[in-house]
Amino acid sequence: MERSRPRKGRISTGAGSGGGYYGAPQPAYGAPPSAPYGGSAPPYGAPAPHAYGAPPPAGYGMTPFASLLPSQFAPGTDPNVIACFQAADRDGSGMIDDKELQQALSGYNQTFSLRTVHLLMYLFTNTNVRKIGPKEFTSVFYSLQNWRSIFERFDRDRSGKIDASELREALLSLGYSVSPVVLDLLVSKFDKSGGKNKAVEYDNFIECCLTVKGLTEKFKEKDTTFSGSATFTYEAFMLTVLPFLIA
Repeated sequence: MERSRPRKGRISTGAGSGGGYYGAPQPAYGAPPSAPYGGSAPPYGAPAPHAYGAPPPAGYGMTPFASLLPSQFAPGTDPNVIACFQAADRDGSGMIDDKELQQALSGYNQTFSLRTVHLLMYLFTNTNVRKIGPKEFTSVFYSLQNWRSIFERFDRDRSGKIDASELREALLSLGYSVSPVVLDLLVSKFDKSGGKNKAVEYDNFIECCLTVKGLTEKFKEKDTTFSGSATFTYEAFMLTVLPFLIA
C-alpha cells in the first residue's frame, strides 16, 4: 500500500506529553504575587489604574516589521514612571531606543543585557523597530516589577539564582507548564553562570520568561481550539521563531 505523502510547506507542532499544558487550569499569567517587591503591580494585560487607554489603531503591530506608532502616557500614570521615561528620552522625541531603555531599566540595582531588552521591546510592540513610547514603557515597567517579585518568591535561599525546580514553579505561577525535557533545555540555555549546579540568574530568568511567554502566545494564536496542536506555514513558522533567536 502506498503511504500518503506529507504536505509540503507546512509545519505541525504538538504540545507533547507529560504534565499540564498552557491551556490547563493554572494561575493567570502575571497574577499578583505575594512577595512585597512590586506586589501592587497590575497583572499583565489586565485593566488597572495604569491602563494604557484606548486600543491601538487598526493594523498596529500586525507583523514583526510594522512601524511603531507614537503613544502617550495614560491619565493617572505614576509620576515616577513618567520621570524615568523622560530621563531616558534625552532628545524629547517621545521614543526611546534599546540602549536608552537598557539604561533606564538598569537604574534599579539591576543590569539587563541588550538581548533581554530587545526581547522586551519585541514582545511589547510586536515589531523589530527597537523603539518604544510611553505606553509600551509603562507596560514594560510594571511587568518587570511583577516578574521581579515572582523571582524573589522562588529564590528562597536568596542566592540571586533559581534552580530547575524553582524555575518550573515560577513558570507554573505564570500559567506555563513545561515538560521535564523542555525545562532541562531552558535551564541549559539560560544558565550563564558556568557553575557545576545549573541555575538561572534574574536577567536570564526574564529572558527565559519572555521566550516562553512569546512562543506560547504565538502558538496559541494558531491553536484556537486549545488542542495542543497547531499548523504553521513555513514562512509563519520562521517569522514566529526567528525574532526570539536573533533578538
